[in-house]
Amino acid sequence: MKILIGALVCTAIAGAFTFTDGVIAQDEAPAVAVEQPDAPVDSSQSQATAPADEQFADDEDVQTAPPARMHFRHHDNVILHFGRNATLPAGNAVDALIAIGGSATSAGEVTESVVSVFGNTRVTGPTGDSAVAVFGNTYVNSRIGGSAIAVFGDVVLGPHAAIDGDMVTVGGSVVRDPSAIIRGDTREIALPGQVGSFEWLRPWFQQCLLYARPLAFEPGLGWAWTVAFSFLAFYVLLALIFPGGVSKCVETLEVHPGHSLLASLLTMLLTPVVIVLLLITVIGIAVVPFLGIALFLAGLFGKVIVFAVLGRRLTSFIGSGPLSDVAFSVLLGGLIVMGLYVVPVLGFVVYKLIGIVGLGVVVYTLILAAKDRRDLRAAAVPPTPPPSPELAPSSSFAGVAAAAAEPMNAGAAEPQPSVTPSVDPAPAAPLANAALPRAGFWIRMAALFIDIVLIGIALSAVRGAHEVTLPVLAAYGAMMWKLKGTTVGGLLCNLQVVRLDGREIDWGTAVVRALSCFLSLAFAGLGFVWIVFDDGRQAWHDKIAGTAVVTVV
Repeated sequence: MKILIGALVCTAIAGAFTFTDGVIAQDEAPAVAVEQPDAPVDSSQSQATAPADEQFADDEDVQTAPPARMHFRHHDNVILHFGRNATLPAGNAVDALIAIGGSATSAGEVTESVVSVFGNTRVTGPTGDSAVAVFGNTYVNSRIGGSAIAVFGDVVLGPHAAIDGDMVTVGGSVVRDPSAIIRGDTREIALPGQVGSFEWLRPWFQQCLLYARPLAFEPGLGWAWTVAFSFLAFYVLLALIFPGGVSKCVETLEVHPGHSLLASLLTMLLTPVVIVLLLITVIGIAVVPFLGIALFLAGLFGKVIVFAVLGRRLTSFIGSGPLSDVAFSVLLGGLIVMGLYVVPVLGFVVYKLIGIVGLGVVVYTLILAAKDRRDLRAAAVPPTPPPSPELAPSSSFAGVAAAAAEPMNAGAAEPQPSVTPSVDPAPAAPLANAALPRAGFWIRMAALFIDIVLIGIALSAVRGAHEVTLPVLAAYGAMMWKLKGTTVGGLLCNLQVVRLDGREIDWGTAVVRALSCFLSLAFAGLGFVWIVFDDGRQAWHDKIAGTAVVTVV
C-alpha cells in the first residue's frame, strides 16, 4: 500500500517536469465559472453530490488568489504554479496545468494532464489525459481521455463527465452522477481508519514548507501552533518529572561543549552503521525497533536539554527563586526556539540542529555516568599496592640508610642525598612543553598545507589519484601525533602537539583529535578559524582532545 501511494505521489509531482526542461511565466485571466445544466439525479445521489460540490467552491474564486510565488511557462505551453492556485479560463488551451501547493482549475482545453498537489483538481473542459489530485479532491464534469485519480481525497463526477480510463481513489470515495460515463474500472483503495480531508495541510505546505520553516504567522496554521505548544508543554512536564536528569545533562553541555558536539556528530554518523550491522546479524533485527524507540525518546529528552540551556541564559539574571527552576528555563528556551522557527530557512536549520545536539548530549551524559560508576566500583576495592623500596629496602640500601641516621640524629644540617633518587623527574619535560608559546593560525595552516601536499603526492604515487581524501589525512595525523607528537609539516614549522595535562600523546588522544578535526571542518572550517579568537590558540579539535599546538626551538 505504501509503495502504491508513494508511486502515485511521485508520479503526480514528477509529471510536472516531464513536459519541459523549464517553464516561463504566462499571463493569467480570471477563472470562468462553468454552469452545469440541470440533470435528473436520484435523491440518494444528489445528497452525496451536493457536499462534494461545495468543497470546490473556494477554488472557483480565483480572483482573490495571492500573487504567484513561482510562476512559469515554456514553449510547450505548460502552466506550473508553486504555492498557489493554477487556473485555465474557458477558450484557452495548454499542454498541461499543474499546481504544487495549490488547486488546479481548468475550464479550457488541456492536451495532457491537470495535476494538483496539496490542492483540489477541478476539470470542466476537455482534457486529453488524466486529472490527478494528491492530498485533495478531483472533480470532473467534462471529457477525460485518461483516468481520474485522487490520493487521500474523493473523486466527484458531474453529469457531463466522461472518463475513458479508470477512476481511482486512495483513502477516499467516489461520488458519481448517474449521467456520468466511465469506460474503465472504478477502484476505491481503502486505508485503515478515517483519513479525512487534507485541506488543513495546504496552508502549511504553502507558508511553511516552501519557505523551509516549521511555523509561520499565517491564517490556517492554528493547528501547527497548537502542536508546537503541546510539545513545549510536554517538554516542560519532562523537566518537572526528571529535574535531576535534566540538570545533569545541562551541566554536561555547559562544561563539555566540545565533547558534546563530537558525541552528536558521531551519534548521527554511527547510528545508520549500527542499524545495518544489526540487520546483517539477523539476530539483531529484534533489537532495531527498541533502538529506534530509545533514540526517539533520547531525542525528545535532548530537546529539553537544549531548551534549558538557552533558557538559563535569561534565568541566570533572575537569581534564586521559583523562576530559576529548570522547568521555567525549558519554557523560556522553547519560546525562543519557536520564535526562530518562523524565520525562513533558519527555522528548519535550527529544528535539525536542536535534535542532533540534544541527542548527542544525552548520549555523552550516559557515557560519563557509566564511566563514573566504573570508577566508583574500582575505588570500592582498592588494589594491593606492591612492596615499596622505601618500605622494604635491600640490605645494601639499609646499610646506607643506617649510616645516614647517625649524622641526622647528631644535628646535621644536610639530609642524606641517597634518598633523592626515589623522586621520578620524568614529567618535567612534558610540563615544560605545555608551557611553551602557543602556535598561531597562519603557521598551523602552513604546516597543514605541507601535510596535504605530501599526502597528495603519496596517494598519487600509490594509486594514481591526485586528490587527498580526508580519512587518509586524519589517519596520517593520528599516527604521527602518537609516534612523533607532530606531523612532517609540524616538524618543518617547528610545531609540537602537547596535552594540557602534561602527559604524552596516547592513541586515544590522537584518534579523538583526528576525528574532531571533521567537526572543526564541518561548519565551513569555523573550528580552525577559532584559533584566531581563542586565548589559548586552540581549535575545536584541540579543546575536545585537551591538546594545544606549541612552537619549539
